[in-house]
Amino acid sequence: MDRKDEIIRIFAKEIRRILEQSDADFNEVQEIRLRAEAPLLLICRDREYGVTPAGILKEEIRGVHMVTREEIRETMEYISRYSLYAFEEELRRGFITVQGGHRVGLAGKTVAEDENIRTMKYISFINVRLSHQVLGCGDSVMPYIWEDGQVLHSLIISPPGCGKTTLLRDLIRQLSTGSRGRRGVTVGVVDERSELGACYQGVPQNDLGIRTDVLDCCPKARGMMMLIRTMSPQVIAVDEAGSRQDLEAMEYVMSCGCKLMATVHGSDLEDLRRKPVLQDMIQRKMFERYIVLGRRDRPGWVDQILDSGGRRLYGPERMAYGA
Repeated sequence: MDRKDEIIRIFAKEIRRILEQSDADFNEVQEIRLRAEAPLLLICRDREYGVTPAGILKEEIRGVHMVTREEIRETMEYISRYSLYAFEEELRRGFITVQGGHRVGLAGKTVAEDENIRTMKYISFINVRLSHQVLGCGDSVMPYIWEDGQVLHSLIISPPGCGKTTLLRDLIRQLSTGSRGRRGVTVGVVDERSELGACYQGVPQNDLGIRTDVLDCCPKARGMMMLIRTMSPQVIAVDEAGSRQDLEAMEYVMSCGCKLMATVHGSDLEDLRRKPVLQDMIQRKMFERYIVLGRRDRPGWVDQILDSGGRRLYGPERMAYGA
């Protein structure tokens, strides 16, 4: 089954027919959005297109297919395999991961209990975020995070949408499997939002390497502690750390002799210095490498690589993924 067939089979029959006729390159499609009584939209290369009943992509909305409530209902039946009840836990989180690692975001009426979301009903909004791997995109970064046979504590700093998750995923894969004379190491991944491994029925759909253990949909702080106690990782990787609890758990991991790979939102190292907990970790030089990403011509540019003291090892020239 090719990528296009894998994706379109989760949609209602009419939407499936429309997408099947589309000449969109599904290797470049980022999102497919369904909203009841609203246009069928497709995001490709960061541009939004409406899709006509004939499958033609248009930047204007006039004449595009209007998604019906029945198509939303039918799509949810395919996604849940006719049993939404079986996906109650996923509904609480607001997304379901389908085969291939694609993430289906959901919105509708939430049912709360004691300030916690118990379930969701009257689902009227669906956002299918297509899973993208860029194998080898970490090639040019690997020499900077590996020294004398050891992984270095590394923090990837990036504004939203600049490829930090894609880069971290490939670094995990290379560290786990081994590459270019580097031996593979045991990696523990806390995948709170199911984006690194994109697990489907417990099995990662993305390639995270042969020595990687994944805690899927687990809170980062709790998951880091669990992995240290149970799986004996040599490296722990987390995406989008931000809360005080996350950072305290990261510090614990590092104090246990386990190496850490993490990403955080930020524009540069100076931006992080303004955040109290991170400021303290930076001052104590706990991270041995900082990889700073930036959006220029397209996502995926490494603007700088810095050592623990903020000394520039790479930059200001840009380095594209796979360069």
